[in-house]
Amino acid sequence: MNETLKNKLTFRQGAIAAWPICLGYFPIGLALGVLAQKAGLPWWAVAMMSVMVFAGSAQFICVAMIAAGASTPAIILTTFVVNLRHVLMSSALAVYLQGVDRKFLALYSYGVTDESFAVNLTKFREGNWGRWQALIVNHLANSVWIIATTGGALIGQFVPQGALGVDYALTGMFICLLVFQLQGRIYVITGLLAAGLSTLWYLLIPGDSYIVGASMSAATIGYLLKRHYRRSK
Repeated sequence: MNETLKNKLTFRQGAIAAWPICLGYFPIGLALGVLAQKAGLPWWAVAMMSVMVFAGSAQFICVAMIAAGASTPAIILTTFVVNLRHVLMSSALAVYLQGVDRKFLALYSYGVTDESFAVNLTKFREGNWGRWQALIVNHLANSVWIIATTGGALIGQFVPQGALGVDYALTGMFICLLVFQLQGRIYVITGLLAAGLSTLWYLLIPGDSYIVGASMSAATIGYLLKRHYRRSK
């Protein structure tokens, strides 16, 4: 197989694996763009956020906190904590990218998200999957996300506040993510703890620290419960 055909096959394999992610990113990205525009962000700021951050959950949280008037340090700390999971995802992928040039790794790691991680890790485990196919998955999804969020910000000025349930997009997305993670009793307990702690923290402690504090506290308690459960088996 000559080099041109090989490159075409590599791109095709990556694109086939990426298209379900792109299909899901488009409506969510549009919703984020609209919400960001309603929060007062210009379209170019939304585009730059997607280029520089490319983390849907963190961007939704950032937009929601901006709309709520949260402080800059609170927004930075919250998005930092939310994105810490990327360290674990990158560590899992590093097993399959040993000996790869650091420039490639920097470009690849930029595009790691929950969805691309899941697709690429599964493909790597199945075999017959290389770093270039994985890179294509990451950056096709990235391109669609940037286009969708920027497009949402541009059309947001024509969408009335609260129309079509757009203002519910953030809540709906996180409910969906939560439901898919409830894979056992400990996960349910951790979710309920996070809800209870965040409510109490919000009522008793002034400021925006309840988001970070409750999530970290609930995650720590959930980890300890899971560790205790494993030891008792």
